[in-house]
Amino acid sequence: MLLTLTTTRPPATDLGYLLFKHPEKAQSFSTSSGTAHVFYPTAEPGECTAALLLEVDPIALVRGQANQAFTLGQYVNDRPYAAGSLLAVALASVFRTAMTGRCDARPELAASPIPLAVRVPAAPCRGGAALAEKLFAPLGWRVDARPIPLDPEFPAWGDSRYLDLRLDGELRLADALKHLYVLLPVMDDAKHYWVAEDEVDKLLRAGEGWLAAHPERDLISTRYLAHRRGYVRSALAQLAELDGADEDSLDNALAEPVVEASPERPEPLAVTRRHAVLAALREVGAHRVLDLGCGGGALLRDLLADNTFTEIIGTDVSAGALAAAARRLRLDSLPDRARDRIELRQSALTYTDPTLAGYDAAVLMEVVEHVDPSRLPALERAVFGTARPTHVVVTTPNVEYNVRFPTLPAGQARHPDHRFEWTRAEFRAWARGVADRCGYTVRYLPVGPDDPEVGPPTQLAVFSRTGVA
Repeated sequence: MLLTLTTTRPPATDLGYLLFKHPEKAQSFSTSSGTAHVFYPTAEPGECTAALLLEVDPIALVRGQANQAFTLGQYVNDRPYAAGSLLAVALASVFRTAMTGRCDARPELAASPIPLAVRVPAAPCRGGAALAEKLFAPLGWRVDARPIPLDPEFPAWGDSRYLDLRLDGELRLADALKHLYVLLPVMDDAKHYWVAEDEVDKLLRAGEGWLAAHPERDLISTRYLAHRRGYVRSALAQLAELDGADEDSLDNALAEPVVEASPERPEPLAVTRRHAVLAALREVGAHRVLDLGCGGGALLRDLLADNTFTEIIGTDVSAGALAAAARRLRLDSLPDRARDRIELRQSALTYTDPTLAGYDAAVLMEVVEHVDPSRLPALERAVFGTARPTHVVVTTPNVEYNVRFPTLPAGQARHPDHRFEWTRAEFRAWARGVADRCGYTVRYLPVGPDDPEVGPPTQLAVFSRTGVA
């Protein structure tokens, strides 16, 4: 399946800076469904076209899956060829940084609308050209959606449900990519993967600034969330709240990790990590605990199950993440004694919140790597300066260990929202600096198998205020 992006804003080859893909290089990237290729059919000062070609392995796509309709349905389908959710996932993976709107080399260009032309030659659309118009036109696109005949040799057979989709407009490239990421699966009204509750937050993040005001937002939410009524209600309830919010405030929203387990351990790495954090909290004797950037509440659930922790506060900047945590914890049905021990609050890690001061311990579990490096000093002031708990437990990926994940392409981060991943030396340098500036001591622990060459998959630091045993 193919998607092309063209601009005529001179010098048009600056499109390479925005996409973080050099026009003179053809590049290939492994995805969960096959291989994505990025190349430039045209790269001239007056016109530049970038192409994303997704080459899907149809056998690998269905291996180990069952189809309830008919036996050959696993293999006889349009998924490897039609521009739906497979292409959307590849788009988000390959152009991840471009979708955030960041471009250090051309920041003014990334922030400005530019003339763009998009073509998707085979886009499935349940609703035809009229639906494509309803979806894209309110966003500023001029839509040319041409139905593809079932067979040009037999026009009486009529048109297929596929469109040759062409879009033209002047938009920020980041906005254009987000529109495509959301609306290609919506047109198709199908997804190739199981839709879980974290999809609500993915939709809200990609739809920030445009979805809340879209006249078809109900249809978009319903189709994107695979008609899961509970998720759709959650998304629609949050759209008004999130409309107009600062995009940077969504650093810690839920997203799907690329890697979830260490190849050398049967236990998922996420479980091992939570066990290590709980052990560190018990070791320092913490009872009143902050889970900062709590996400969907996995650690909160473990904390609540241990009566050692008498007061638990979970914070996240994302309302969607907090809603997911509330569902996971079953807050509405908890016994009063347990319910009195836990509270969820919406709070940003980079803004000081005096109400979080005075706790025994705070946890930043897989959080710092979701924050832009330029905002880490603000996080330091908020957590180690204003909140200033007695102890702080921080975990973050060890990028050196990434070579031990056979399914992770070289150079790719473990999670699509990671702004960086530190080596052991880089993490320790940051931790030492924070400890020295804020009056803490710090020690380090491995999480997972401690490889003699590349270290553990996760690195953990325990900060303790100076003078605290």
